[in-house]
Amino acid sequence: METKSITVIPKKVAITFDEETGQKVKKKVCAYARVSTDLDDQKNSFNAQLDFYKEKILKNPEWTFVGLYSDEGISGTSVKNRDGFKKMISDAMDGKIDLILTKSISRFARNTVDCLQKVRQLRDKGVTVFFEKEQMNTDDPKIEMMLTIFA
Repeated sequence: METKSITVIPKKVAITFDEETGQKVKKKVCAYARVSTDLDDQKNSFNAQLDFYKEKILKNPEWTFVGLYSDEGISGTSVKNRDGFKKMISDAMDGKIDLILTKSISRFARNTVDCLQKVRQLRDKGVTVFFEKEQMNTDDPKIEMMLTIFA
C-alpha cells in the first residue's frame, strides 16, 4: 500500500518595511464597541469592552494603537445614527486603520446589507475586521456567507 504525505503550506504574512528607515511597519489597529441600551449592566459591559481592547492593542508589539470607536445606546440595525462607527469607517478609508477588532458580528452590524457593504468597502481598502466571538476575520474567503448568517 502506498503512503501519501501531505505538505502544509503556511499562510503568508505580508510584512511591510518603511522605505526610508528600513523599519518594520506596525499594523494600525483600533477597536469598535457598541451597546444598544443605556442600562447599567450594558454600560459596564461597554466599558469593559473598551478597556479590554485598549489593553490588548497596546500590549501587542506588532500593533500601533489608533483608538477606540464606539456607539452607546444605539441600535446596530442601521449605520445612520452610529457616529462612532461612521468615523471609524471614514478613518479606515483614509488609511488610518489596518485592523478593526470588535466583540462580535452583531456588535459590528445587525443589518446584513450594511454589514456586507461595509466589510466589502473595508476589504477593498485592505482593512481587516476581526470578530472575537466568532474567531473570524474578513480575510476568510467564507466570510460573506458567515456574515449573512450571523448579521
